[in-house]
Amino acid sequence: MKKFLLLLAFLFLNISFGQSNTTTYYFIRHAEKVHNSQNPDLSEKGLKRAELWNKIFSEINFDEIYSTDYKRTLQTASPTATTKKIEIKLYNPKTINIESFKKETLGKKVLIVGHSNTTTKFVNDIINKQSFSDIEDETFGNLYIVTIIDGVISSQVLKLH
Repeated sequence: MKKFLLLLAFLFLNISFGQSNTTTYYFIRHAEKVHNSQNPDLSEKGLKRAELWNKIFSEINFDEIYSTDYKRTLQTASPTATTKKIEIKLYNPKTINIESFKKETLGKKVLIVGHSNTTTKFVNDIINKQSFSDIEDETFGNLYIVTIIDGVISSQVLKLH
C-alpha cells in the first residue's frame, strides 16, 4: 500500500509540475496470460491487473498509448485506452527507430505496453544505457518511468505486486 501511495504522489507531482518540454514514458509489461501459446489472451488475473493499471493511471493525461500487436498487450492497454479515449498505436519492438519515436513523442506523456524481453530493452534504448535487465517470467507489476526534461534523462522502476 505504501508503494501505491508513493506512486500516486509521484504521478500527481509529475502531472502538477510537468513542463511542456517534458517527455514522460510509462513502460509496463503485459499482464498475466492464460497459457504459453504464441498469442494468448489474458487470464482472469491478468484482466484484473489491466484494470488495476487503469486505476493507477487514472490521473495521468496520456497523449498516446502504444502496444505490440498481441492479444495480451492490447488487452493490458485497452482499459486505460478506453477510459482515456485514446486509440492504441501499434509498434514492433524489432523494427522501431528509437530516435524517430523520441521525436514523435517529444513533450508527451506516453504509455508503452510490451513484453518481458522487450520492455526493458525499449527503456534502455530510450535512456541510452543498459540499466535494466529482462523482466522475470513471473513478474507483471513493474512500472518503468522515464522522464526527459530539456535532454536530461532520469529513469526509475516501481515494483508493484
